[in-house]
Amino acid sequence: MTGVETRSVSRDSLFLLANIRVEQGEETHRVRVRNLSDGGMMGEGNLRVKRGNRLQIELRNIGIVAGSVAWVQDNRFGIAFDDEIDSQSARAGNPEAHDDAAVVQRSWQHKAPNAPNPLQLRKV
Repeated sequence: MTGVETRSVSRDSLFLLANIRVEQGEETHRVRVRNLSDGGMMGEGNLRVKRGNRLQIELRNIGIVAGSVAWVQDNRFGIAFDDEIDSQSARAGNPEAHDDAAVVQRSWQHKAPNAPNPLQLRKV
């Protein structure tokens, strides 16, 4: 990993726990969430995953979110969610205390761009 910031979506550092299940597996693993954004998270724990593994993540006040492992380094890993979440909800201590009047503007900047049209590519 380099010191160059390549993210287009803001994220917040925090400390909370999540339950993760690797698809096709039955065991649930408890991991620490080190940072969380609407489009993904960084987790830390004794969970052996590889890039591309499909996961189901249970986050407080949000529920189960599907995603895939984007990177792995030692006991930390990045997860890209399939769909955006309201990451502020996970920070709320009590789900009933969540202010429904506060509307969260979601950013779709983390989505990958459409694949280029092969007919428009220039050969080098």
